[in-house]
Amino acid sequence: MTSKSPKCPVCGKPAQAEFRPFCSKRCADIDLGRWFSGDYRIPGAPAPHENDEKAERNDER
Repeated sequence: MTSKSPKCPVCGKPAQAEFRPFCSKRCADIDLGRWFSGDYRIPGAPAPHENDEKAERNDER
């Protein structure tokens, strides 16, 4: 029986313990860059902007 080692989510190479779940610092940095650029998002309605909330409160008065 062969055990499957975890694969790097960026490039698919075997993950290294030092950079887990990635195979290298490079792949970890690529993933971090994707978070910073907004590539990873949770689907849903857009969050209201602070100015929108103030406008809504003023409309209710």
